[in-house]
Amino acid sequence: MSLFWIVIRELAEIEAMATSKKVITREEWEKKLNDVKIRKEDMNKLVMNFLVTEGYVEAAEKFRKESGTDPDIDLGTITDRMAVKKAVQAGNVEDAIEKVNDLNPEILDTNPQLFFHLQQQRLIELIRNGKIEEALEFAQEELAPRGEENQSFLEELEKTVALLAFEDVSNCPVGELLDVSQRLKTASEVNAAILTSQSHEKDPKLPSLLKMLIWAQNQLGEKAVFPRINDLSTAKLEDPPV
Repeated sequence: MSLFWIVIRELAEIEAMATSKKVITREEWEKKLNDVKIRKEDMNKLVMNFLVTEGYVEAAEKFRKESGTDPDIDLGTITDRMAVKKAVQAGNVEDAIEKVNDLNPEILDTNPQLFFHLQQQRLIELIRNGKIEEALEFAQEELAPRGEENQSFLEELEKTVALLAFEDVSNCPVGELLDVSQRLKTASEVNAAILTSQSHEKDPKLPSLLKMLIWAQNQLGEKAVFPRINDLSTAKLEDPPV
C-alpha cells in the first residue's frame, strides 16, 4: 500500500527535524503518491484474497474471469466452508460439525479448543430453546469431562451453565452468550480453522493493511499537518482543518 509507506518515510524524516509540526501541502502529498507505482496484478491478488477468505464465491469467480487472477484455493471449497459458517450462525451446530468432518475430520481431531467451543455452542442453543433437561444432560456427559482436563474449558462451561439460573437472561451477567454475536464468534473460529487446514490465511490481508494505514496516519499526525484519508470507503484525501 503506497500511502502507508509514504507516511512511514515522511515520519522518519520528520523525526530527525525540529519538534514543530511540519506542514505538507496537498500538491506535495499528491506528488509523493503519484511517484509510487503499484502493479495492477498485486492489487488484483489483494482483492482475490479478500473475496476468497470472506467466502464471496460468486464474486471471486466473476473477478477471476474479468481480471485473470487465479485464486490460491479451489473455489468449490468456499461453498462448503460457507455452508459450515452459515449452519453455526443459524444455530444448527450439529449440522455444522457433520459438515466440518465431511470436509476434513482432522480439523476437529487436532483442535480441541474449537471442538469444545462448538459443543459449548450446542449447549447454548439447547438453553436458548428451553430444553433444560437436555441441556443439563449434554453438559454433564459431553462438556464436563473436557472441563476436568482443561481449566479454561471448565470456566467457560461454568459461565454457560450459569444461564440456567436466570429466568430472565437480561439479568444474567453472562447473558451475552445468547446474543447473535456469540454465534458469529464461533462461526468465525470455525471458518479460520478450515482456512488454516487448506493452507490459506485465516484473515484477509486488506483489513490488516487498512489498520496499518490508520496507525501510520495517526503517528504522522503527531508530527505533521498533511492531507489524510478519513473515510476508507472513498479513500478520498481530505485537507487538514485550518
